[in-house]
Amino acid sequence: MLKTVSNFDRIGEENAFAVLARANQLAASGKDVINLGIGQPDFKTPDHIVEAAIKALKDGHHGYTPATGILECREAVARRIDSLTGETVSPENIIVVPGGKVTMFAAILMFGKPGAEILYPDPGFPIYRSMIEFTGATPVPVPIREENGFAFSADETLSLINERTRLLIINSPANPTGGVTPRAEIEKLVADLERWPDLALMSDEIYDVMTYDGEEHVSLLTFPEIHDRLIVLNGWSKTWAMTGWRMGWSVWPDSLYDKVRKLAVNCWSCVNAPAQYAGIAAIDGPQDAVTRMLEAFDRRRKLVVDGLNAMESISCATPKGAFYAFPNIKKTGWKAKELASALLEETGVATIGGPDFGILGEGYIRLSYANSEENIERALERIKAFVER
Repeated sequence: MLKTVSNFDRIGEENAFAVLARANQLAASGKDVINLGIGQPDFKTPDHIVEAAIKALKDGHHGYTPATGILECREAVARRIDSLTGETVSPENIIVVPGGKVTMFAAILMFGKPGAEILYPDPGFPIYRSMIEFTGATPVPVPIREENGFAFSADETLSLINERTRLLIINSPANPTGGVTPRAEIEKLVADLERWPDLALMSDEIYDVMTYDGEEHVSLLTFPEIHDRLIVLNGWSKTWAMTGWRMGWSVWPDSLYDKVRKLAVNCWSCVNAPAQYAGIAAIDGPQDAVTRMLEAFDRRRKLVVDGLNAMESISCATPKGAFYAFPNIKKTGWKAKELASALLEETGVATIGGPDFGILGEGYIRLSYANSEENIERALERIKAFVER
């Protein structure tokens, strides 16, 4: 029997893909399935972005590019950052990567080792913990609580830092909760991190433009005092409905940039060339489709929250960002993963059980409202009939 290194015995996965596979299997067998499980926009990639990729291929852009991404693409990202945050970032601190997960993989790999501790949000994106455990580091969950609006608490986060802590991961707007952390909490966190000058930060800002009700996304790039230890994760997937294109970008401090460049050379070589030209078109082209998509998400968000709160045994805090709702299902009497499984198998509604996002996810399920209003209404009817039968 082949024996792999122990790291591979610790690696986890993202159960949303298992739920997607089961939902597709049921649909193929003839069951009417409404997928509120997978976190991807249901909109098509805007035409001008698709056309830019086609043109790039026809123009002969089919070969290798620099491992960090073509300069024009990195310059476009720098313009995007400046337009959203007012911060000037050099293209020489930006790397184009094949999807957002690559940034968290590289960052956690750089700082994770046995004896080290890495802080991550719980409930939070499951790959954070999976990759921390893969490296042999100790994962330390930062509680994300419903009573706090699903925002992280600066005081609680700071209380978990010690001399073994190597990396702090934060995510706002957040998956799976839709929480948005207020500026005051972020300012307090950054100010008190002065006591821990050797602690690296990774800010997952992939949902940066997806905020509602006047909420503000506060990028950590707007705090120059932490630029020398800050890694920012972002990309094209959510904003421009480009999940399958596998296009992300990240910002790295000078001291880490060449390390991740070498990792790219050794691992993925580069992001495919035509996709990078499509990425330029996404940033520099018309944003009408993005605006329409965000307006649709806002309508769907209200539909989901109202529908869930009309159920006797379910309550749902209003998400302030991303495209997820994280309703509290404790009064149903069901364990979260069992309820999610029953909803899929018996009613044809795909959701994700809260424990797939961490220990503190028990008592909740995640619904993605990246689906049509008609489908959301049908799904809510089925959920209501099931939990109130």
